[in-house]
Amino acid sequence: MSKTNPKPSRLARGLKETILLLRTIPSVTVALFVLSVITMNLLANKTLVQTEYLALDGGFLVSWLSFLCMDIVTKHFGPKAATKLSIFAMLVNLLACGIFYIVSIIPSQADDYSKFNEIFGGTWFILLSSSIAFLASAILNNFLNYLIGKLFKKNPDGRLAYVVRSYVSTFIGQFFDNLIFAVLTFMLFAPIFWDGFHWTFIQCVTCSLIGAALELVMEVVFSPIGYFVCKNWKKNDIGRAYFDYIEGNDYENTHNGKQ
Repeated sequence: MSKTNPKPSRLARGLKETILLLRTIPSVTVALFVLSVITMNLLANKTLVQTEYLALDGGFLVSWLSFLCMDIVTKHFGPKAATKLSIFAMLVNLLACGIFYIVSIIPSQADDYSKFNEIFGGTWFILLSSSIAFLASAILNNFLNYLIGKLFKKNPDGRLAYVVRSYVSTFIGQFFDNLIFAVLTFMLFAPIFWDGFHWTFIQCVTCSLIGAALELVMEVVFSPIGYFVCKNWKKNDIGRAYFDYIEGNDYENTHNGKQ
């Protein structure tokens, strides 16, 4: 009497799904996304502009790349997949920050590395603020992008659909990313740990709006690349193993060319 294989648990299915996802998303996209998240965290340590109604930190110069990658992945793989990739990037960023911190506290007699240690050693509340802001805005961006795309029923893969879903989700996602980070860092933690240095709420809002607008401009400039990548992925059936698995097909048979 033959025995049927037990149905894998939800955790096991989710783990296999995530492994398949990370295998099938093109490596260049993953690398650029993770790199943008790590550098965004480092650059956020420096305030580039601060006036009565405006404040910008260095992170906005690269954060557009994170949202461009998320928009591409959301369009092709869906919001759930893009959110999993965002969590992966955040975990890698935490690992990188841990390595940076260890290097910063190792003593060296070769030279004065105090400035190096200060920058790469990081600040715990900046890391906490950026992680919370990034994850919250990533979830918002990914699912908003997906929902807007559902409105284009006649031509969901057209340029207009890609542009609208990317521009709207990027602006809103970037705004909340900037706002959450600014409020937590410069209104909650900075006055306590940076000798009273702080931003006003007006500065946080204007920083978030102007930063989101500038990042949207970058999205507009590079969106043709994102659209081309999405078309290319669909043409070459990128991620077939992942799609087969989540649709309930047998991955091994599909992978080996069996029906």
